[in-house]
Amino acid sequence: MSKRPYIYFAEMTSPIGLLTIGTTEKGICFIEFGSIKKTCSSIDNWLKKKLLNVELEENDEKLQPAMEQLAEYFRKERTQFDLPLDLLGTKFQTMVWSRVKEIPYGSTKSYKQIALEIGAPKAVRAIGGANNQNPVPIIIPCHRVIGSNGAMVGYGGGLDKKEYLLMLEGSIEKIS
Repeated sequence: MSKRPYIYFAEMTSPIGLLTIGTTEKGICFIEFGSIKKTCSSIDNWLKKKLLNVELEENDEKLQPAMEQLAEYFRKERTQFDLPLDLLGTKFQTMVWSRVKEIPYGSTKSYKQIALEIGAPKAVRAIGGANNQNPVPIIIPCHRVIGSNGAMVGYGGGLDKKEYLLMLEGSIEKIS
């Protein structure tokens, strides 16, 4: 009987709290806000939804490059990530994530702008849905997508984290 593949995970401390990061042999496949204990049910749900029959194994060594790059980002020493990714999503989701990944550090775009850029001007809500399913927030900077009126809308980690990340990058000043 063949052995099931692994998803390796590690926890890291960040200015926005604990992050749980997962990787396959191909690349980073998830970042969750919180400890593995706190996020294990959402990780299990994600694995079931993606029909993944894998073993989860804690392995800081395999996640060291990701943790180093994230730490550099939080210290303002890194503006782009250079990590292999293993993204599981629909064709539409991966197209949106690819476009969102191109938003430069320190910039923002609206959901409407993303919809126009991918040639789907009426898909503003679908862009929000795809952003909500982004498995690797921060690396694919969905926090840089805001409402057309500049409002902070929707972020899986909470609007406080979105605001922190945008302030870190200099995109916004402190919101009262």
